[in-house]
Amino acid sequence: MSSSLRFDRGHTDDLMAFLMASPSPYHAVATAAARLEKAGFRQVEETAAWDGTTGGKYVLRGGAIVAWYVPEGAGAHTPFRIAGAHTDSPNLRVKPIPDTGAYGWRQVAVEIYGGTLLNTWLDRDLGLAGRISLRDGTDLLVSIDRPLLRVPQLAVHLDRSANTDGLKLDRQKHMQPIWGLGDVEEGDLIRFVAEEAGVDAEDITGWDLMPHPVEPPAYLGRDRELLAGPRMDNLLSVHAATAALAAVAGQPDSELPYIPVMAAFDHEENGSQSDTGADGPLLGTVLERSVFARGGGYEDRARAFAGTVCLSSDTGHAIHPNYAERHDPTHHPVVNGGPILKVNVNMRYATDGGGRSVFAAACEKAGVPWQTFVSNNAMPCGTTIGPITAARHGIKTVDIGVAILSMHSARELCGADDPYLLANALASFLAG
Repeated sequence: MSSSLRFDRGHTDDLMAFLMASPSPYHAVATAAARLEKAGFRQVEETAAWDGTTGGKYVLRGGAIVAWYVPEGAGAHTPFRIAGAHTDSPNLRVKPIPDTGAYGWRQVAVEIYGGTLLNTWLDRDLGLAGRISLRDGTDLLVSIDRPLLRVPQLAVHLDRSANTDGLKLDRQKHMQPIWGLGDVEEGDLIRFVAEEAGVDAEDITGWDLMPHPVEPPAYLGRDRELLAGPRMDNLLSVHAATAALAAVAGQPDSELPYIPVMAAFDHEENGSQSDTGADGPLLGTVLERSVFARGGGYEDRARAFAGTVCLSSDTGHAIHPNYAERHDPTHHPVVNGGPILKVNVNMRYATDGGGRSVFAAACEKAGVPWQTFVSNNAMPCGTTIGPITAARHGIKTVDIGVAILSMHSARELCGADDPYLLANALASFLAG
């Protein structure tokens, strides 16, 4: 396989820049789209008529993006190769009435999004990002990337049992960040956001805003062999899939027996049930319209889907040195050991034996080592967009990812080599 990806830290440096540019799902898809534009892709509107032209195209919807490359000579029934991921991460989300506070403290009212580790949001410098919706129907991205908010922890002097009985956090009472002093004023936060965005507060009629840690990603360890940063679950996979698709689109069309696709969805962390989630119709609609735009009918659509394979890429659990008993005794994924194949016979992951063969072939072709993850039988297994994609669209799906520590923390940890190993495996898979 020929591609622009290289086995060096340049890819990981680029991932760090991607993470910093993507403090919300909306920023993540905008960042991915900008990179695809540089690779020659063009946006197509869902409300427009599509044509059967070749080349790279993408659709944006909220915090989701689906991009695909149609090579010269592709038939209406040509199967797809899909790299799937999700753009959202567990975090705090601003409520519809955000202004709150007490005892001279001004605070921001937030909800808890997904299965975040609450304690990791304490005593961090937080910015604010997301999108605002304007009266004229347009959306505007906003990113206040400086210390603005903080969720203060109670001093140990006032909770002597915190280090012995464990820290106990009430999701309603203890997680509201402070952002200033004074009396609570209705509309204050949105007026501030409007000023930062350069619009009139009266023109803002809706918002999807979320705090984010402003501390940048960083290499860690004696030999800088580790990477610490925010939102790696699952922007690490979004970044890898974007890089892989751009690389494959740069190959000669004669080398592409499939139509390569990158699909990054929102709302995976709370069940994927939305118009931008994997359990919605977005992916199926885009693939079907691509078939029909190339002159195909239902039979072509059925043939294309029958030959399609999706690699659902999401982070997984590396063996934790302090909690080894929580892992399966014979499956110990390590960081910098290459991407992991996720297996669960109860279909919390969609991988089966045939899917394992597809993934193994892609890794072998790319010269990438890989590992296997299985959950401890005595513990519940997480899940991903993989089983949803397989069931909703009838597409063979394989769950993979990168092994990390501190999953769902405000700041996660992976091996510095694994991001580019994953990207190379995905590029090999997409190229067929």
